[in-house]
Amino acid sequence: MSKGGVRSQKSEDRIKTTRRDAMRGIAAAMLAGPISLQAGQHVHATTATQTKAAGGIYKPKALNQHEFDTLKMLCELIVPGASKGGAAEFIDLLSSQNAEMAAIHTGGLAWIDRAMERSAGASFLNAKPEERTVLLDKIAYRKNRTPELAQGVRYFDWARRMTVDAYYTSAAGIREVGFKGNKGMAKFTVPQEAIDYAMKRSPFA
Repeated sequence: MSKGGVRSQKSEDRIKTTRRDAMRGIAAAMLAGPISLQAGQHVHATTATQTKAAGGIYKPKALNQHEFDTLKMLCELIVPGASKGGAAEFIDLLSSQNAEMAAIHTGGLAWIDRAMERSAGASFLNAKPEERTVLLDKIAYRKNRTPELAQGVRYFDWARRMTVDAYYTSAAGIREVGFKGNKGMAKFTVPQEAIDYAMKRSPFA
């Protein structure tokens, strides 16, 4: 390899490292609370780039295909239209950069499938819509927390927060709340009206 080629490769490696560090930082921040619009848009841009490179189909990074499909359905039930905003892709990509976040979702999705199997004899994906509603009605409210439902309630809380953050930092979510463009501000968090709107639309809020 020529010297120019070596320099080019090193530069490319540095860029990849910087991007990985940025994604890991965003994932760590999301474990602590809402992330900024800029950070969210960075995640969406990365998922779009990876989807394009894979021929237009997003390939899950942290979850297996069944887990990803289950998450996608769950996100859509939490915020109708979440799929248009790439909520499941957003969550999976961040989970691939943080082992703790990945464990939250793999464990939570497994719990949902086990609970659905016990109550309906089918996975969450294969259950009837009304059967899914019955389960989610139980775990969508903290007041329903019991030793049996505690993990499900805790996971639904995580899934709801991340779905709202993912959707309302996406182009589709921003259009939905009528965001008119960037204005000078020191910090951005997901607007309370956006969260209220999502809660109002979700049948499990």
